[in-house]
Amino acid sequence: MASIDRTKPKESSTITELSARMRWTNASYYLLSGFFLLLFLIGYVWWPLVEEYLSYFRPDIPLWRQIDWLLIGNFLFMSLMIMTGANLRHDLPILAIGLVGGLAIEGWGTQTELWTYYTNERPPLWIIPAWPIASLSIDRLYRLLRVASRQVPEKWFSRAYWIGLPAFYILMWAFTWPTRIKSLTVLALIMVGLLTVALRDRQRGAVLTFAAGAGLGYFLELWGTTRQCWTYYTLETPPVFAVLAHGMAAVAFWWGLQLLHKLWTRFFPGCPAGIGVKIADDRASGE
Repeated sequence: MASIDRTKPKESSTITELSARMRWTNASYYLLSGFFLLLFLIGYVWWPLVEEYLSYFRPDIPLWRQIDWLLIGNFLFMSLMIMTGANLRHDLPILAIGLVGGLAIEGWGTQTELWTYYTNERPPLWIIPAWPIASLSIDRLYRLLRVASRQVPEKWFSRAYWIGLPAFYILMWAFTWPTRIKSLTVLALIMVGLLTVALRDRQRGAVLTFAAGAGLGYFLELWGTTRQCWTYYTLETPPVFAVLAHGMAAVAFWWGLQLLHKLWTRFFPGCPAGIGVKIADDRASGE
């Protein structure tokens, strides 16, 4: 009985902290409103794509069978995630880096034709806003995973890091092999290799970020490839590489936050780092 009693405070503390991190703030509603506004603008600017999508609905089939439940599920999940513990000073840098990073990734993939969109745009601008929203959702997932895994020994994260990231790098080489001589692929391979080495002393944060990114990435890739919104050259729905690449992209964006933090503190030493980049330190320390 004594040993059971001693575990209760830890369990209770974890549950309490998870509940605290799920709280909604005033910023939560600002972010959700911005999300809805973004969707409206995308629908307005690219209305022909919306019309084309709606044209697939048939009156002779029950509506509930035609509703894209996976799309709705992804939408609702990310909406809830971005509202969790929102703080605009912390979240704006994540959104900015997700936007820039997403544009770079989509540019690489579509220019090298590793994947193509049904509109044949390289890349389509309407998909770029999905990246910052996903980045913010991954940040929330990371924070929940960090609390839930607090009792996991550091050695397990070290093993996961040195097995998982090199394995992904090998998989990346195999998947991008047809485009290995193209400059964008060369740059992507160099960057991932450097990141694997550079983050070796931040293994817990890197592994949890990778897991959060890959977890969300699976459902996004499952929807996109099975609906033929985008298609990989391998015709897999989805490829394992694509799912795990979301995890590595999340790690790269996190590294970008760390770089932003260093630049901010160097050039603006008198200003607090609370503009959002303090997140980088949180993941680096594992706190």
